[in-house]
Amino acid sequence: MSNQRVQKPTLTGQRFKTRKRDEKKVFDPTQFQESIVQGLNQTGSDLDAVAKFLDASGAKLDYRRYAETLFDILVAGGMLAPGGTLSDDLTRTEFCLFTAQEDLETMQAYAQVFNKLIRRYKYLEKGFEEEIKKLLLFLKGFTESERNKLAMLTGILLANGNISASILNSLYNENLVKEGVSATFAVKLFKSWIHEKDIASVAGSLRKVGMDNRLLELFPANKRSCEHFSKYFTDAGLKELSDFARNQQAIGSRKELQKELQEQMERGDAFRDIIASAKEEMKKNNISEQTMISIVWTSVMSYVEWNKKEELVTEQAIKHLKQYSPLLKAFTSQGASEILLLVKMQEYCYDNIHFMNSFQKIVVLLYKGKILFCLARRLWWTLILFAIAPV
Repeated sequence: MSNQRVQKPTLTGQRFKTRKRDEKKVFDPTQFQESIVQGLNQTGSDLDAVAKFLDASGAKLDYRRYAETLFDILVAGGMLAPGGTLSDDLTRTEFCLFTAQEDLETMQAYAQVFNKLIRRYKYLEKGFEEEIKKLLLFLKGFTESERNKLAMLTGILLANGNISASILNSLYNENLVKEGVSATFAVKLFKSWIHEKDIASVAGSLRKVGMDNRLLELFPANKRSCEHFSKYFTDAGLKELSDFARNQQAIGSRKELQKELQEQMERGDAFRDIIASAKEEMKKNNISEQTMISIVWTSVMSYVEWNKKEELVTEQAIKHLKQYSPLLKAFTSQGASEILLLVKMQEYCYDNIHFMNSFQKIVVLLYKGKILFCLARRLWWTLILFAIAPV
């Protein structure tokens, strides 16, 4: 018997069919572009017709795959090459954002087209934000008129909540900032944003993405000061934005000052050095004594870990405040500062339940230390005058 294995019979002409989901589609935006361009050429400048065309075309064309191509055409009339120039070898349309009239009313109408499109096809939302980020990086490749239109549109979209304020990160590109493109673009953008809403809307959106303290970065390092920012945007008719930036700068300075005070206390620096440093910062950042005593009080009270037992925390507080009374006294030379300190103490004792019974003893301590002395003396004379006044 032969040890050779007998070959099993096989079927001839057998085919293996690839599943449709496993077939890789070739990325070819040319046909997609031709369809969109043809449709836009037919609708012309009638934006209601454009919106209807885009709505209907989403059922036939692959918006998800060619989202970037779609938005390039709607904004620039054709596919954009790196840098912001139009690709030479592909079809274009003359009916797009960049060829529209440069006025706020027209930009509002275009914003409605994008709004309707994204509401209809929700999956385009992320792609649209990425497109705006890309367009902002391409600003140098656009004409002044094209930048103005894009700025107005972006401001309207931000005001309506169609895109996140995080797209403004693109404006901090080093080359755009260096050549002054970012600041010029920002003027138009914020004007249309505030026109649609108000400065409160701008402030809220910027805070949400942590950009409320970065406005000065729109200028090169040698011009990055609150004074320059304020003058530039005030002259451009945006005083509200200048005031907001100045306020944010002041808040930032106060936070830095509080942090520095706490570090000095942790190191055990001499009070005279801490006071001298704080007064220098007051002068440098134009901080009032009332603001300063508030910062000092917060720093002193947050420096220590308080006892959880109410009967022990009062004694701990008195001992702690007695030690730091020279620091408090240095910034209560005015009656208004004493009043503010008293209010801050009251708020602190009310907010921290363990201190509810400590307030009176703290007031007595600060009076004896002549920190609340002027205020107490005025109250004393008021009571005397009230007592001897004729009925």
